[in-house]
Amino acid sequence: MVNCGIIGCGGIAKRKMVPALQECRTSTVVAVMDVDKAATDQVAQQTGARGYYTEEEVLADSEVQAVYGASPVYLHHKHVIMAARARKHVLVEKPIALSVDEAEEMIRECEGAGVQLSEGYMIKYHALNCKAKQIVESGEIGQVVFARAQLSCWYPSIPGAWRQNPDLGGGGALMDMAHCYDLLQYIIGSPIVQVYAQCDTLTFDYPVEDSSTTLLRFASGAHGVVDAFFNVPDSAGQDRLEIYGNKGSIQAEGTVGQLPTGKMIAYLSSDAKSYDAQQSKTSLDVSVREIEYEPVNMYAAELDACSDCIESGKRPLMNSAGDGVRILEVAKAAYESSETGMSVRL
Repeated sequence: MVNCGIIGCGGIAKRKMVPALQECRTSTVVAVMDVDKAATDQVAQQTGARGYYTEEEVLADSEVQAVYGASPVYLHHKHVIMAARARKHVLVEKPIALSVDEAEEMIRECEGAGVQLSEGYMIKYHALNCKAKQIVESGEIGQVVFARAQLSCWYPSIPGAWRQNPDLGGGGALMDMAHCYDLLQYIIGSPIVQVYAQCDTLTFDYPVEDSSTTLLRFASGAHGVVDAFFNVPDSAGQDRLEIYGNKGSIQAEGTVGQLPTGKMIAYLSSDAKSYDAQQSKTSLDVSVREIEYEPVNMYAAELDACSDCIESGKRPLMNSAGDGVRILEVAKAAYESSETGMSVRL
């Protein structure tokens, strides 16, 4: 078991990672920390871990081998640098940093200290998303020509919310849900090389966007769309994933979010397709298959994956720090595109 510490006992740590600890097979939490004493005490009580109120204290704990950084984005750079210098491995939440320069410095510090740095893009561990990647790799849907990831929620103005402050979170809906870019790259197996984006604040009065749509081009030539919104009622957005190929498609609901559930259907055709002038959806030679799966706790899976890498000494294959930098570059290019009205090549 790898002994972990938590830095940041609010939001995502309290709601998702702490409950997930019960399902971890190679990770256990021995220490937690937050500047909010009440938050620290609550999570310490939930986990049975030691509670600290400063970063220096938790990083000085000799039992802590790795830290999970769940602090606001503007603190990621500081916390990862401190952890590296304390010789602690790090799993840091998304986005990896406020800027590419910060992220690259974080990587250099961790490499120099001989510790691992991973980023918390948990949705690649969703069992159905893993199935989608397997189907694409098998060639069952043929050449991928288009992909879409949709993620929305209702996030009204909240006084003091760091995600609604560009200096603290780096952006709004687009930045917060940039893991949609990462998911599509992962499933298709091809990097994003060009973006065209539109970002607006249509509903709320905070200084970050609540609405974003990004057109994508992948190195393979496939097209894509990511639509991320903070102003769609939670029950109205179905967190869709769609992958279309020249032999079929994968269409899913509920796999691009924080829950391990959802539904995925594959529409598959043979190589020998005839032209249908009526374009009837029922007359074409297409088989329909609902994809069976066993739900996986994504948060436990990503923490265990980090622990496996720490114990084996192998670099992370999924959610590496390099992946985090690449997605941050895509997000920054999308913001540039929105500001200039021009597409941006990466």
